[in-house]
Amino acid sequence: MFPATWSRLSCKALSSRGLRTQSVLASSGPSYWSKVVSDAEKIVGYPTSFMSLRCLLSDELSNVAMYVRKLIGTRHPLLDTARGYVYDSRSDLQTRGLIVLLLSKAAGPNHAASDLLPQDMVSGIYPSQRNLAEITELIHTAFLVHRGIVDLKGWTDSDGPLKDMEFGNKMAVLSGDFLLANACTGLAQLDNTKVVELISSAIGDVVQGIYSENNSNAEEDGPTDCVDVAAWEERAFLSHGALLAKSCQAAMELAKHDKRSQRLAFTYGKHISLGHKLNSDLQPFMKGDAGEPASFSLSAAPVVFHRQLVGQERWRQQLQQATTLRKQLDYSKLLVSVKSEKGVSSAVDLCCYHGNRALEAIQAFPSSEARSALENIAFAITKF
Repeated sequence: MFPATWSRLSCKALSSRGLRTQSVLASSGPSYWSKVVSDAEKIVGYPTSFMSLRCLLSDELSNVAMYVRKLIGTRHPLLDTARGYVYDSRSDLQTRGLIVLLLSKAAGPNHAASDLLPQDMVSGIYPSQRNLAEITELIHTAFLVHRGIVDLKGWTDSDGPLKDMEFGNKMAVLSGDFLLANACTGLAQLDNTKVVELISSAIGDVVQGIYSENNSNAEEDGPTDCVDVAAWEERAFLSHGALLAKSCQAAMELAKHDKRSQRLAFTYGKHISLGHKLNSDLQPFMKGDAGEPASFSLSAAPVVFHRQLVGQERWRQQLQQATTLRKQLDYSKLLVSVKSEKGVSSAVDLCCYHGNRALEAIQAFPSSEARSALENIAFAITKF
């Protein structure tokens, strides 16, 4: 899936790109990503970019709120999803739509399209592109809510009353379907067959990716899952990258930009998504707090790299050594095993590779504040 040289790429290559990003990148700590996103929001006129999306989500969450209160005291994931939309202050819930807007502005107007007038743009973005950004966020949110459906086969008393867990599942299905239906309605109103085809195929990709992930997670407790790095990347693209990549391409199509611009936008969205997923997978392995209990997925990229590097037999042995007498997995002990090899550093290198590829794609667009913001996002996904 990657050139043979990808593993030799370093994050140093990222830091050598341009001077205007250095002042932002000099910052560190948990506020770094928030600053990058906050600065980008100002460039696209963010306060008015997602007004209809925010109203829709507010109305829907208001309707659901009194029902979700029934889940308090349970471990139903829908609670965390709703809590995130109400209390999240890191501004990363609508990053996909923000990237679509930034790419739209970075590409600028298409002067060859006589029916698209620059004066129709707001902050350098066509109204249809703003609508597309909202649609992208609605689809992503719908799948987030649907992911909150619990497999009740593994239900225990500690999770909460069974009837409440069943109720939470019903709410997750209905709320997700409501958001997805609104996204499809908005998609039809764009009146662009190519865009409808792109986003529809992205929805299919997400479903396929989640289905594949669920099958893998069902086998996580055993050593039989032989997913290699190439298979991990394909799965990650389907479930985490296809929607953004194809939305970025669709934004270029709405402005009637040529196929090259569409291909570059797709490439940027793809590699940003994969880099972000790698960054997320790496977080449990990069924390320095030894006192905190370890928690990570056995399908996380560093684990996949580690398993491929040490071989299936040794991986089985490490799983057995990390299994307690109660047949429970001691993740802290397994974390030590994974960090003792090169799985973590290989995942970091791959994250930097995707950051570099995203930067390369965006260089073809004219120099602007929007392009700088997209560059900063590419840098941000490689900071740990």
